[in-house]
Amino acid sequence: MNGRQHELDDVDRGIIHMLQKDARNNTAREIGEAVGVSAGTVRNRIEKLEEDGVLRGYLPDIDYEMAGYQLSILFTCTARNPSETLAEGILDLHGVITVRKLLAGEENYHIGAVGTDTNDVSSIANAIRDCGLEIVRSEVLDEEYIQPFNHFGKEASPPNE
Repeated sequence: MNGRQHELDDVDRGIIHMLQKDARNNTAREIGEAVGVSAGTVRNRIEKLEEDGVLRGYLPDIDYEMAGYQLSILFTCTARNPSETLAEGILDLHGVITVRKLLAGEENYHIGAVGTDTNDVSSIANAIRDCGLEIVRSEVLDEEYIQPFNHFGKEASPPNE
């Protein structure tokens, strides 16, 4: 981001909500109808939100188990010298899908990873340790539930969505 906060209005929040629900299938026309503006305005707003760093990307929702990665693991770790560079290095590791760096506390990294079997997960754990992190615990995830942040214009969505 460019260092300044972007002031969101109701149209921006409605657009963001609709994109969070389904960025691939919600057209600018459909989003515009839902939030009460033209498709051109939606496209302009999305472009501005991207330029300002509010919208940083569009990621697919992947069912890793269906893709052959049966194990989803959450590693809770301690890094003595946390940094953006360290986080980026961890993201480059095979199997790692998320890195969350916490502001404070001993257990300052949460790393999400997927693997095909226990040997794969062991290799991922070793790679994390090789980056200088201490793994405090690891847990197999069963399900993860995600929803759009409800303050981003849920009321702008059409009913029953």
